[in-house]
Amino acid sequence: GAAAHLRAVTAPQFPIMAGAGASGRDKWAKAAELKTALGGESGAAAAGELRALLERVLAPAAGPGGGEAAAEALEWCRCLLSGGEPWDSFVQTVRAYDPATLCGLVWTANFVAYRCRTCGISPCMSLCAECFHQGEHAGHDYNMFRSQAGGACDCGDSNVMREAGFCKRHRIKSNSNVPCVPKDLLMMSELVLPQFIFSLIQHLREGYNEPALDLPSEKDLHKILQVLEPHVSFLEDLTKMGGAMRSVLTQVLTSQQFYKDLSSGVGENACAKKSHEKYLIALKGSGLAFPEDKIACGMQEQGAGTSTLAVQGLAGATATSGQGDSSDEEDQDGSQGVGKRKRVKLSSTTKDQSIMDVLKHKCFLEELLFWTIKYEFPQKMVTFLLNMLPDQDYKIAFTKTFVQHYAFIMKTLKKSHESDTMSNRIVHISVQLFSNEELARQVTEECQLLDIMVTVLLYMMESCLIKSELQDEENSLHVVVNCGEALLKNNTYWPLVSDFINILSHQSVAKKFLEDHGLLVTWMNFVSFFQGMNLNKRELNEHVEFESQTYYAAFAAELEACAQPMWGLLSHCKVRETQEYTRNVVRYCLEALQDWFDAINFVDEPAPNQVTFHLPLHRYFAMFLSKAVKCQELDLDTILPDQEMLMKLMIHPLQIQASLSEIHSNMWVRNGLQIKGQAMTYVQSHFCNSMIDPDIYLLQVCASRLDPDYFISSVFERFKVVDLLTMASQHQNTVLDSEHERSMLEGALTFLVLLLSLRLHLGMTDDEILRAEMVAQLCMNDRTHKNPNPKSGIVPGSLSFESVLSAVADFKAPVFEPGGSMQQGMYTPKAEVWDKEFDPVMVILRTVYRRDVQSAMDRYTAFLKQSGKFPGNPWPPYKKRTPLHPSYKGLIKLLHCKTLHIVLFTLLYKILMDHQNLSEHVLCMVLYLIELGLENSPEQESDEEESAGGQERCHDSWFPGSNLVSNMRHFINYVRVRVPETAPEVKREPPASTSSDGLASSQNSGTAQVFSLVAERRKKFQEIINRNTSEANQVVRPKTSMKWSAPGATPQLTTAILEVKESILSLLIKLHHKLSGKQNSYYPPWLDDVDVLIHPEIPRYSHGDGMTAVERILLKAAVQSRLNKRIIEEICRKVTPPVPPKKISSAEKKTLDKEERRQKARERQQKLLAEFASRQKSFMETAMDVESPDADIAMEVATSEQHVSEAIYDCVICGQSGPSTEDRPTGLVVLLQASSVLGQCRNSTEPKKLPTTEEEQIYPWDTCAALHDVRLSTLQRYFKDSSCLQAVSIGWEGGVYVQTCGHTLHIDCHKSYMESLRNDQVLQGFSVDKGEFTCPLCRQFANSVLPCYPGNNVERSLWQSHSNKCMQDLVQEVEDLQEQLGTFPSETNLSKEMESVMKDIKSTTQKKYTDYSKSPGSPDNDFLFMYSVARTNLELELVHRGGNLCSGGASTAGKRSCLNQLFHVLAMHMRLYSIDSAYNPWRKLTQNPVLLVSEELPEVPVLYRDVSSLLLIQILTMPQPLHKEHFTCIIKVLFTLLYTQALAALSVKCSAEDRMAWKESEALKKNTSSGEKSWEVLLGHVITELSKGKIYEEGETEELTAVNPDSVECYLQQFCLPFLRITSLLQHHLFGGDLPSCQEAEEFTVLASCLGLLPPFQSAHQFTSASCLDWPVPAFDMISQWCSELASFADRHPDKVKALLIQEPKWDLPRLLQLPDNYNTIFQYYHRKTCTVCTKVPKDPAVCLVCGTFVCLKGLCCKQQSYCECVLHSQNCGAGTGIFLLINASVIIIIRGHRFCLWGSVYLDAHGEEDRDLRRGKPLYICKERYKVLEQQWVSHTFDHINKRWGPHYNGL
Repeated sequence: GAAAHLRAVTAPQFPIMAGAGASGRDKWAKAAELKTALGGESGAAAAGELRALLERVLAPAAGPGGGEAAAEALEWCRCLLSGGEPWDSFVQTVRAYDPATLCGLVWTANFVAYRCRTCGISPCMSLCAECFHQGEHAGHDYNMFRSQAGGACDCGDSNVMREAGFCKRHRIKSNSNVPCVPKDLLMMSELVLPQFIFSLIQHLREGYNEPALDLPSEKDLHKILQVLEPHVSFLEDLTKMGGAMRSVLTQVLTSQQFYKDLSSGVGENACAKKSHEKYLIALKGSGLAFPEDKIACGMQEQGAGTSTLAVQGLAGATATSGQGDSSDEEDQDGSQGVGKRKRVKLSSTTKDQSIMDVLKHKCFLEELLFWTIKYEFPQKMVTFLLNMLPDQDYKIAFTKTFVQHYAFIMKTLKKSHESDTMSNRIVHISVQLFSNEELARQVTEECQLLDIMVTVLLYMMESCLIKSELQDEENSLHVVVNCGEALLKNNTYWPLVSDFINILSHQSVAKKFLEDHGLLVTWMNFVSFFQGMNLNKRELNEHVEFESQTYYAAFAAELEACAQPMWGLLSHCKVRETQEYTRNVVRYCLEALQDWFDAINFVDEPAPNQVTFHLPLHRYFAMFLSKAVKCQELDLDTILPDQEMLMKLMIHPLQIQASLSEIHSNMWVRNGLQIKGQAMTYVQSHFCNSMIDPDIYLLQVCASRLDPDYFISSVFERFKVVDLLTMASQHQNTVLDSEHERSMLEGALTFLVLLLSLRLHLGMTDDEILRAEMVAQLCMNDRTHKNPNPKSGIVPGSLSFESVLSAVADFKAPVFEPGGSMQQGMYTPKAEVWDKEFDPVMVILRTVYRRDVQSAMDRYTAFLKQSGKFPGNPWPPYKKRTPLHPSYKGLIKLLHCKTLHIVLFTLLYKILMDHQNLSEHVLCMVLYLIELGLENSPEQESDEEESAGGQERCHDSWFPGSNLVSNMRHFINYVRVRVPETAPEVKREPPASTSSDGLASSQNSGTAQVFSLVAERRKKFQEIINRNTSEANQVVRPKTSMKWSAPGATPQLTTAILEVKESILSLLIKLHHKLSGKQNSYYPPWLDDVDVLIHPEIPRYSHGDGMTAVERILLKAAVQSRLNKRIIEEICRKVTPPVPPKKISSAEKKTLDKEERRQKARERQQKLLAEFASRQKSFMETAMDVESPDADIAMEVATSEQHVSEAIYDCVICGQSGPSTEDRPTGLVVLLQASSVLGQCRNSTEPKKLPTTEEEQIYPWDTCAALHDVRLSTLQRYFKDSSCLQAVSIGWEGGVYVQTCGHTLHIDCHKSYMESLRNDQVLQGFSVDKGEFTCPLCRQFANSVLPCYPGNNVERSLWQSHSNKCMQDLVQEVEDLQEQLGTFPSETNLSKEMESVMKDIKSTTQKKYTDYSKSPGSPDNDFLFMYSVARTNLELELVHRGGNLCSGGASTAGKRSCLNQLFHVLAMHMRLYSIDSAYNPWRKLTQNPVLLVSEELPEVPVLYRDVSSLLLIQILTMPQPLHKEHFTCIIKVLFTLLYTQALAALSVKCSAEDRMAWKESEALKKNTSSGEKSWEVLLGHVITELSKGKIYEEGETEELTAVNPDSVECYLQQFCLPFLRITSLLQHHLFGGDLPSCQEAEEFTVLASCLGLLPPFQSAHQFTSASCLDWPVPAFDMISQWCSELASFADRHPDKVKALLIQEPKWDLPRLLQLPDNYNTIFQYYHRKTCTVCTKVPKDPAVCLVCGTFVCLKGLCCKQQSYCECVLHSQNCGAGTGIFLLINASVIIIIRGHRFCLWGSVYLDAHGEEDRDLRRGKPLYICKERYKVLEQQWVSHTFDHINKRWGPHYNGL
């Protein structure tokens, strides 16, 4: 029985293979038999039989039967493993023994997983969705993320996450209660699996052929992998059986015995031998050797350079050992020429050659990994290897194997053509292994993991080194990486670096690294490869022809390969016990730096015009110093090098600071934009704390330890402004053009301010730093939550982050501007932050663009104005600094050194004298430095401390001491200056009085050129250096100081003596006078109020302009010293007018120095331009607004003034005004677009929801468009085609909507404008060839011009008088007018334009939306299309007004509506078609019947015709301009028809009894006078007439509930309202006049009287809709005639009569689908959903927000005739407009015709921010306001105007 049952199960599953021998049933039987035998006595024999069987089955299949044979083999394995049981039940049994404590689910790229920071121990922790939702993470800091490289679920692994976060399944530590595995259950597995795995390896060996000469044989590899797919999947299934099976697999994979037995290639099996040879060849080809071979060749000749191909034949003759890089593929790369620069090869420096090229495989696992790498990590193999990880023994064995293959992985990666994919797969594996600290530590100890990693990285970089050209181009010995190489450009190194960073995050591993001196040396060696890379040389002559973009690679490399490991190491140096580590790093860092200086031949002057932004060694040194002082309490001086080394260290970072200033001064323009890019990247938020911060800190350290005069003079020298610092009014600068002097001087002073005021590494705590960073970011601009400061180490989400953020900023919820520009939730600085914490210095440090500094100042100014603290233009405020850490006290010396004081004095003097090239910014910085000096004065003010050594004399002529406080009051009388002979100073003789005493006393005459003293500084340091260095270098040294040597070197300079007689204090006071423009403006405040001196911190001084700053400084000077106070008082008493040498009269003061004026003019011009641009922008934004009331009112006023005269139009191109004429017509700028918005109305008030489960589906049957379509096709079945096409309107889908911005232009001007656009290729975003353009005035998007019909503005005169003609006459007149044929207008320019615009209108929509007639090309089609365009525009206007006219009001856009002009164009074309008078519907409406001969198909009965369509037909076929009386007449006639239709519809709805009742009452009242105006009578008549046909006989339809008179009246009014609304709008556009506003209840009455339907009122309560009726012929006859048509139709098609009756229209306004509140609902349903067309899961799924269709964005799978699915759908669903939500990005994209744009997101996180691409993965919630705006833009068709960033999609979306 069992066997039979079994057969039934298995037979269909495994069809019998041809030639495979055993049938399915036999296999199972055989398997069962073998299993029993193995358990019995004859076990050994059975095992032999099994082995033979397997060898036969698993032999690598030759020939084409590969696939079948494979399936057959797997089928055998299944049978044997389960020992003859059914496979499924075997799987169940094994699963029961699974002690599943770990999830271990492996996923590949693009899988969506979760990460919870609250539960994670390692930052890489991740959970699969199932475990995440099963765990309890509510309120945790979690996010969803899309996996980049793949990963595995960590649930259950307590090494990586806290147990509290485990899910329900993995919470139980269930080892105790899982039963022990029975021996015989897995007995077969242990025998079968080794052979199975070996066969897999054999396949891999067979299939691999070493690529010949680097031609990739990827095709072959893919073929093999495809064949092996089922094998690997089979293994993967086994791993999923749980722990029991995994441990068997582990045992098989790691057992050395199995491997030896099967794979050594010894033995009789030829096949096995062959495969072993292939294996050895593959090893060789990889530049690897078997250890035995190594010994065999005695390690002779490392790197013999023999190419590996030669070796392959003779497997063991010579080993290609040596560096892997001498093998052929490297040299080939080399010869591809990396530009001019030759690659440099290093002799191998590594400690242990064997790391790089010895591999010995001892078990299956090792060889399996080898092949996995060789085949570049096929996804399947990776998943299998990772699926095994929950097994602990396997995990350790695998990690060791992985480490052992690390070097080989690197080599394969470097060669790979698919390095991206491969990188992802490598990291997928390594992140699972190295994130686990326990494991990482074990491998580090047992397998030298760190040695291997560092060596491998070093090797990798060695392959792309070039000679450095820094400093000494010819003789430099330094090598750097070449950033142009693929290795760096494509970031190929990142997997290895990221592994390294990952293991350094473990304390135990990092400790090992920091203790190992050898490793540190190697690592510094590695870092020095990046030192000085990507060198920039300033172009002095012409612009570079090719802008290299290598700088991206360089910055990325320094950040990833140097800085991130550095931060990793620093994170472990936090406590005192780790001092030793810092000492080690600093020591080896300095050694590396010394080697570097030697290699580039550096003495003491940097080479000119060169800069590199990459100094990682300097930065390592700096950051470890900072850590040492901040956290480890190390004494700085014990780890600092000597003075000479410090002088060298400061040079390159200082060079970068000077170069930044040069770049911003446009001195590097010839190097292209990329150099600006580098300058910005250097300070950009992701890089600044690894780049500019360490550099500035290092300079601060050097400054605090070097001689201050030397340091200051070096700064000015580096910034090239030494020559500018002279008292003379003219000077010559040998190294700088004069136009750059000003900004370089600003740069130098700003740098000094930064250097002296930043405390980032000099004593601020982490929280203070965070706060300062945040304030700086917020002051520049409001920031979103993710973005106040993305510096590394400061991550949003950390606790201090949130608390600091709430302390300094207020949250502004996202608001909405009507222009549609969308806001995110923003944080904005609190008022007290502006008041107390705004720090311009920090802002300057952190700005990427100079404009950000301005923006911060503007915001600060606005704050001061608003809070009333200061009305004018403030200067940057001075902010108190945190105290310096004692180690850096030396920095203060800079502020108190004579060199600086001389500079400050000179600059103050020059500013006062209006010398050129000085700016307010210079003054601001000078004052800032003085204030810094006063704030940080040395403890005691003693003038004696100065040593009176002779060498100091050069200063004494200026200042006696070095303390700023006392030097401020020191008067300087005469200065000797060297000036060009032309200078004004030369002419003046020194005053006689001075000749005797003045010059003699050295006290009073300073040597003028400030920096003659620099020369002496130099000499002094030359001595230090020369003492320290051997004589060998002597020759080189002197050349550098040449340019200082002879002050008189330039011959045309001559010496003049200047009378100065000022001190810094007096200069400041005069400056105050100058700034205020008044004499004696400064009055010492303490004379009135002594308290000022005791409490100098007065708020009134903290904000203000230059005068405030001067007052603040003078006050501080007075507070610090009584002498100063006295001198200030004296100066003020003397009240000297602020006299420069010649008096400046106020007139002359106006004529400032020419340069300054030019500068100002330039700035003004810039400002004006910017202002103009922003004005235009804001104009556009307001003009674009869909309904901006002010504009409309203005326009109303404008239109109402010109009553009678002809309409006058302004052309916005040529600016002339005039009427539109036949020859030179004017036109309105219009945008024509096809629209299906109307078609989306539904007749339910509940908006549809976006489906988020399988049950909810949306069907488009109840949309307006669908119902109209059905109606038309039904009519066409039963009635004559031509009359059907006049009984309805089309355009519900694909109707053409016309909108205008209201501006007009001459049509000929427009043509030339288009020509110019066509020639101007820069304009993208719209296609000129398609006729698109932007309005020349308001830049609104447009694509056609609608000609304005000549004639009066609006024909008011024609209808002002009420006519007294009777109805009959008017009816007759209308008929006569319609009879007049529209003569084809004469060929004028106007008529041509009208034709062309008509063509545009037709071509706007697709053909399928215009052709409805059965006979293609029939004129009826055009006729229908034309009046439908009018209908579409009227209906849409109604929708925009909210679906009714209650709000009334003037025309929404008196000026913006183009309906009047559109009507003229349509009417002109419609009149070319005459309707045969016999068929003219007008006759049917106004006369008693003339019976016609019936044709094959009857005409559409009048009662089936759509009244609004009839209205448009009537009006558009009348000659224009139309008379108001005729218009009213037409309406009255049509209203009678409408009313009858309403009665007919009502009659069908009543019950039979009701009908009887009405009939009877009618009979009674029929002949009363008001019978024609009473609905009861008329209804009764309709029922009587219709009963003659078989209309009421069909089954009952839905009934009106209670038929009482009120409900009937209400029904009739509702039925008629839509027509009245359309008519009122039409009347309003044709004849002007306002629409009255009203309550909803009285809309009917108001509109009726407005249209002239209501006779002058009786009292309101007895009003009925019937009183509006005005029958042209007796009512009863008319009705009888109309009903008889229906009756006769009913005889033929009784089933259709009711269906075709026009029903009461109840359309809701068009709405988009409603979205769920939480984005996750959408995401979880759609991101795994399969596409209905191609049945795959799309890579970029999207869903249409109009109809809910699910589409593949950009998917080639669903492409049809070169249109991708989204574009196709946008055409079918929205006639060219599509609104799609991109599921994976949470963003909405709009497709409009051939363009598309990203609209933004309607889902925001808790902080009101978007999360595009779900990068942060925080929970997102719907933002109702945004969705409203989206819907608003869709309904009002304003996407084109409001969204600015459009691009062409080339049908590829």
